[in-house]
Amino acid sequence: MEEFRAMRRFNQQASDEACLRLLESAARGILAVHGDNGYPYGIPLNFVFRGGRIWFHCAKEGHKLDAIRRDDKVCFTLLSEPVKNEGEWWNNVMSVVVFGRIREVTDQAEIDVILRALGEKYFPEGYDIEHDMQKNGPRALVLELCIDHITGKYVKEK
Repeated sequence: MEEFRAMRRFNQQASDEACLRLLESAARGILAVHGDNGYPYGIPLNFVFRGGRIWFHCAKEGHKLDAIRRDDKVCFTLLSEPVKNEGEWWNNVMSVVVFGRIREVTDQAEIDVILRALGEKYFPEGYDIEHDMQKNGPRALVLELCIDHITGKYVKEK
């Protein structure tokens, strides 16, 4: 396993449990990959966190997928909703940074489970997920991010 840097501001470090809670509750995050011509490429994505892994769906071609196929090491960053405590003018947030490796999922049963989970998280109540999967599922690719390292930090924005 690779070495990861210790957090410099360790007194602001969030617990692993707090990091996992944000992964379970956040609506979206930024996936960063090694993009074209040496430039980093970060893209906001919807996701689900299940079984200790992060799952995404995407189109079957594009910049993000080309970058992942070249280099499977990625970074995924989340930010909590800001909170202002009584008597404070500044926002308090928590950030989570995940380092890991990402792969394309090829097992159709696994793909269907993840697409349903995404639908349950993001579609309104009563939406026909099964119909949507029949219509759009064949065009979707599912990606699985296996976590190598995770860290979280509490920040006062002042």
